[in-house]
Amino acid sequence: MLQGFKEFIMKGNVLDLAVAVIIGAAFSKIVDALVTNVLMPLIAALIGSPNFDSFALVTINGVDVKFGVLLTAIVNFLLVAAAVYFAIVLPMNKMIERRNRRLGIVPADAPADPQVQLLTEIRDSLAAGNPRA
Repeated sequence: MLQGFKEFIMKGNVLDLAVAVIIGAAFSKIVDALVTNVLMPLIAALIGSPNFDSFALVTINGVDVKFGVLLTAIVNFLLVAAAVYFAIVLPMNKMIERRNRRLGIVPADAPADPQVQLLTEIRDSLAAGNPRA
C-alpha cells in the first residue's frame, strides 16, 4: 500500500500540478496587487469611486439587493483576466513566436476536415462542369 502511494505521489502530473498550484498562489498576489493598487485606483480617478458597490442598490421589503456588488466582481474579474493576458499570455506568445522564427520552426497546419475536403472537391467538380459530381 505504501509503494502504491509512493508511485502516485512521484508521478509527473501530480508534481506538475503541485508546482502549478504553488506558483499560481504566489502569482495571484502579483495580479491582485496590480488590480487593487493600480487598475482600481485608475478607475476610481475616472469615475470617482473605487468600486460599484452602491450602484443600483434596490431595497425590497427592507432587504437590500446589491447589483453593484455583482458589477464590482465582474469588473474585478475582467481586470484580472486582462492583467493576466497582457502581462503573461501575450508576451509569452510573442517570445515563443520569436524563438520559433529564430529556430526555423513553422507551425504545422491543422489537418483538413474530411467533410470539408469532400465538399471542396464537389464544388470544384461542379465549377468545372463535370456532371458526374
